Formats: sequence, C-alpha cells, structure tokens
Amino acid sequence: MNIIFSINGGIGKCILATAVCRAIKKQHPEDQLIVVSGYPEVFLNNPNVDRAFAFGNLSYFYQDYIEGKAFRVFVHDPYVDTHYLKQDEHLSISWCRMFGIEHDGTQPELFLTERERTFFASKFTSDKPIMLLQTNGGAAGQELKYSWARDIPSNVVSAVIQTYESEYNIVHIRREDQIGYNGTTPVTDNFRALCILISLSEKRLLMDSFGHHAAAALDKPSTVLWIANTPVVFGHNIHNNIVANPFTRKPELRHAYLQKFDIAGNLMEFPYNNETEIFNTQQIIDSLK
Repeated sequence: MNIIFSINGGIGKCILATAVCRAIKKQHPEDQLIVVSGYPEVFLNNPNVDRAFAFGNLSYFYQDYIEGKAFRVFVHDPYVDTHYLKQDEHLSISWCRMFGIEHDGTQPELFLTERERTFFASKFTSDKPIMLLQTNGGAAGQELKYSWARDIPSNVVSAVIQTYESEYNIVHIRREDQIGYNGTTPVTDNFRALCILISLSEKRLLMDSFGHHAAAALDKPSTVLWIANTPVVFGHNIHNNIVANPFTRKPELRHAYLQKFDIAGNLMEFPYNNETEIFNTQQIIDSLK
C-alpha cells in the first residue's frame, strides 16, 4: 500500500514530521511511505521515507501512486487539532493520534552523509570554536522584521555577543532580509549545509524555528528561547528550554481567534512594557556556559 503523508508548513514542521514518519513506518513496515512537503531535502537518506516530493513538482503523481493502487492519505493538519490549540501535548503525539498511529517518541531525525559532512565542513573552518545564533524566523518578505512573539530580543543578543565574542566565532544564521548584528559572522546557505554547521558548533542559542529541531535531530543540546509558543508542543528535552517571563501588561486580543497570539508579532498584542522584560538575560548567558 502507498501511504501518502502530506505536510503543509515550514521546514521546522518538516523536521518534526520525521518522528511521525518513523512511527508510521514502524507500524506499517511493508507499505511505501511517500512524503509530499515544501522541503523534500529534510527527508533525504531517511530510511523510513521511500519517496519525498515537493509541492509543485508532482508530475504524474496521481497515475503513479493513486490510480488503481491501494493507498492511504495522511493530510490532517495538527495545527487545527484541539490539543495543539490547548498546548497540552507535543505536536508529534497529536499528529500520530490523528492518523491512528502509535507514537514512537518526539525525537526528529536527519541523515547526513559523510560526503556532505566533508564538503560542507570545509566551508565553515574557524580559528575559534563556533557559537551559533538563530535569532529571527518567519517567511521572507514579512512586514515586521522583528516578531516579539518568536524572535530573540536585541538586548539579549547584544549581551550574548558582548560576553562571548572574544572566545568564540559567533556565527549568525540569517537571511539577507533579516536583522544582523555586529560581532557576528552571517551565514546564509542551503538546509543541508546549515545542518553541518549546527553539528560543528560548540554552543548554540536558538529560537522557535528550524534550528532547534535540527539541533535535536543531530543530538546537539542547545539553549532555546520561547515566548508565544511553548516547548510542551514544539520543544525537545535535549535542550535547555527557557520560557519568557510572566507578562507585565494585559495584551490587546481583539483579533485573536483560536490562538492567543499572532506568531508574526502583532504590535497590539505585545504583553510587556518593553523588550527587556521578556527574558532574564543572565539566565541565558549562564545556560550557554
């Protein structure tokens, strides 16, 4: 039977989905697992995935995998599941339950080849150990360059850079349209190369984006900061997950529907007096130590 697993979402969601792929294949080892997503490179070399396709590159898919075939389609989105909205269980658990699959753990998986490691490692040579930062997320071209609900506040980033710049090569994963910081080496590269960079780094300060999922898959404990979302749903126990301080002002939620906050950082919803109240900076510096 063909099991078609369709994943609508970003690269971090696809990395998390590898735990679901493992559970599906464990329960249906004789079936062919076909993953359709926006980021098929996440599933390269994954022994649990027989084929990985990108949306928009599905020529003859119906004829090859649906027409006249025995098939099942897993397309339900856990982002509209009650447990996700209540934020009371890990997303991979909700995903598996929606498909009637026995959960097999939250640990995501990435499979990098030695050839990839050798090739990409040569791009990231450094005379000092690498401290890796991922401070901002979201899609390209978004209106707000900084989302209070997701991104690391600038006062935290500046304090970390000042504390560690003499000892570490501070490498900042960022797109050209994202905020940059003095004292860092900006890196924009393909997903597989960034995974190698994560594996080479000695320390990592990450936010709620693909970096912390990739670090978990590569067994690289990191400091991960959380504001609107929660590690209960998206986190990994391998990390030191630091949750934002209690709110200092009442947020304006007139536009909230099923979720409390807009992850893009709606300005009216900001529940603090200023950015410096969001985290205890010294706690983050100590975590990195």
